[in-house]
Amino acid sequence: MTVFCLVELDGGGVADASLRALTLARGLAASPADGAGLTAVVFGEPPLGDLAGYGVADVCVVSGIDGYAPQAWAGALAGLLADSDATAVVAAGTDRGNEVLAHLAAMIALPMAANCVTASAAPGGVVGLVRQRWGGLLLEEAVLDAPVALLTVATDAVSPAPADVSGAAAVHHVSASPAEGDLVVCAEETPAGAGGVSLASARVVVGGGRGVGSADGFGPLEELASLLGGVVGVSRVVTSEGWRPHSQQVGQTGTKITPELYLACGISGAIQHIAGCSGAKHIIAINTDPAAPMMARADYAVIGDLHEVIPALVQALRAR
Repeated sequence: MTVFCLVELDGGGVADASLRALTLARGLAASPADGAGLTAVVFGEPPLGDLAGYGVADVCVVSGIDGYAPQAWAGALAGLLADSDATAVVAAGTDRGNEVLAHLAAMIALPMAANCVTASAAPGGVVGLVRQRWGGLLLEEAVLDAPVALLTVATDAVSPAPADVSGAAAVHHVSASPAEGDLVVCAEETPAGAGGVSLASARVVVGGGRGVGSADGFGPLEELASLLGGVVGVSRVVTSEGWRPHSQQVGQTGTKITPELYLACGISGAIQHIAGCSGAKHIIAINTDPAAPMMARADYAVIGDLHEVIPALVQALRAR
């Protein structure tokens, strides 16, 4: 029996969210009631060393689909399931992971559980799990009763943990033949967009909110993020104003981040935004309003004008 894990790539390596998904999937594969093996499914050229280090025994490298086509990816997964005795398919709780598994669930008429925190196989072919609900504000205990368990892993709840023992993973090349209709929705990454650090995997995120004032006001934040080796994230109001693209939004309807440091500048801290940044290990907030909710959630709070604080911080970093 096998547990499949859909692995996303980021800048030539395995995306941080997928490392977290692999960690949960490895535990599910090792459950005494299951005794399965862990197989990674990759659309692209996989970094085999990274995968083997997380306990992956087999890697299915799928070709024949250029770019990200959710329905075609789901169709390829359905084909792999039909030719295997897999008991579960796991993916990261990212936009792509949730979308692909939702398509897969519809194709094979099985239920799907999103944003799981834990999952373990139990006698009788069921999977006991705990998952996040209401943007992570509460946890739900549930049982997934299906011949194949489909689930995604909350990106901010499982720490990536390499396997204690690893070996070389066996590589299997699979050629997909998607129908024309499966490619109606297909996104291709440009070379510029494919490189660098993504918001989901960045170790440092410099966030900007309404207090930045305008699209032009993000220049100092970009400079600070560059000096810290991080990326810029934004609150929902910033994308609503059209100052920055939705791909940079941190929050319940954006990206959930898990950086070492989140520097929130001019962000009041709506509950939807808190849901997206609560996985940060350290939060520093800069705001003129000491009563802003983000100030109470921060490890360190700077009461001041970000247009004065950020340039001073940039100058100090450059001086060092």
